[in-house]
Amino acid sequence: MDKSPTLTHAVISGATSGIITEVLRIRLERSPMRLSLIGRDPGRLKVVASDLQVRSPASQISTYVVDFLDAASVSKLIIKIADLQPIDMAMVAQGQLPNQATCETDLVACEAAISLNATSAALFAMAFAQIMDQQGYGQLVILGSVAGDRGRQSNYVYGATKAMLAKLAQGLQHRFAGSPIHILLIKPGPTDTAMTADFKSQGMKLASAHDVARGILKAMDHKKPVAYVPGHWAIIMLIIVHIPRWIFNKIRI
Repeated sequence: MDKSPTLTHAVISGATSGIITEVLRIRLERSPMRLSLIGRDPGRLKVVASDLQVRSPASQISTYVVDFLDAASVSKLIIKIADLQPIDMAMVAQGQLPNQATCETDLVACEAAISLNATSAALFAMAFAQIMDQQGYGQLVILGSVAGDRGRQSNYVYGATKAMLAKLAQGLQHRFAGSPIHILLIKPGPTDTAMTADFKSQGMKLASAHDVARGILKAMDHKKPVAYVPGHWAIIMLIIVHIPRWIFNKIRI
């Protein structure tokens, strides 16, 4: 494949994410890119890659399948991709929204949720950070969630994984403070994607993936450390985090 350095090289783990797919669609409207899309399902990856290629024929798009929980394989893959062309930006976007009640009674399901949402995301974030440290530059975007701001009875297993990513992002920001390496933690509120189909069927109001994607790109452009998208979630979570425990424990959210 052409190793032309003229195209910005973006590498995405969890590239079939509904939010990140929309981010890429909008970003490709600006200019073509070199995209390295990483996932677990080759069929879904092919659909995403084909959609993006049609939208941006001048872009160079490659797909990679890897075991997200095999640290050695993850490391080798990211090194291989970076050897083809330095990584300008990377996005860690894999995840699933587990059923909280199932996680409370089924430790296998609980383990799967924690492994994908926390462990695998951390592995990729650290692999990208290592490459960017060697390069001396780069932008790393980690997809967290407002769920990570305070443990709530409705989704605390999922929330705990996102809280872990928030601390990881914070540590990476401290590590690379003052350097050309930018770490951005994204905290979306409930967003209209395949992952939240059950919420939508229950009548929950969800933000559009397009609006959330635009918010992410704005945060990337302005090199923010943390971005709530849509922005009003920053106020909502500020309130939720500061509700006294004795009051909070009487609220079922």
